[in-house]
Amino acid sequence: MKLSVLVPVYNEEAGVETILRRVAAVPVEKEIIVVDDCSTDGTEAILRELELPGLRVIRHTVNRGKGAAIRTAIEVAQGDAVIIQDADLEYAPEEYPQLLAPILEGRAQVVYGVRDLSGQKLFVRWGNRFLTWLTNLLYGTRLHDMETCYKLMLAPIARSLELECNRFDLEPEITAKIARQGYPIVQVPISYAPREEKKLSPWRDGWPAVRALFRYRHWRPRAAQDHAGIAPEHS
Repeated sequence: MKLSVLVPVYNEEAGVETILRRVAAVPVEKEIIVVDDCSTDGTEAILRELELPGLRVIRHTVNRGKGAAIRTAIEVAQGDAVIIQDADLEYAPEEYPQLLAPILEGRAQVVYGVRDLSGQKLFVRWGNRFLTWLTNLLYGTRLHDMETCYKLMLAPIARSLELECNRFDLEPEITAKIARQGYPIVQVPISYAPREEKKLSPWRDGWPAVRALFRYRHWRPRAAQDHAGIAPEHS
């Protein structure tokens, strides 16, 4: 099984080369699709010089957000499964094999990596817990970490999500649409090293995440809408 590693990047000169070398070293068949979302620091120069097996770099000419970067990556992904990898060194790509295991064993089509959030700042930790609780309430799931970056799924499922969100409300959108399609989410513990400086803002990004969870409660994939004779809601 070939894994497409989707890496949205914005101003990550401090860690982008390190994380990509770690991804490249993981002993699984893979491609690495980096989408530089118009970085203004040294990220672009680092990516231009970096040579790694299976690495493809795409650059947005304007900053469009993490969600837009993921959409760009999904459009060109050629793997059998996809996983999102942040470039900030919080997650360990060495754990891809344990995340892939449920899919390879035929036990899952979607796998989430579950973090121990005890190292997060208090307001961030409680924000994550609230969003996970709200997800479970609205969608009947039993998730422990909805906001995790490590969302691994078969590529056809990723393409069926018809992603729209551009910022960090992407995470609830992905989860809501997976739940609406009825895919069980297998959860696997992962390691996590939270960094002090976060691009995510509990106030700027928290409320859009809540709105996304309510917005997609009645979403259906376009194929299902067409089959039912209903015009697609999203262009």
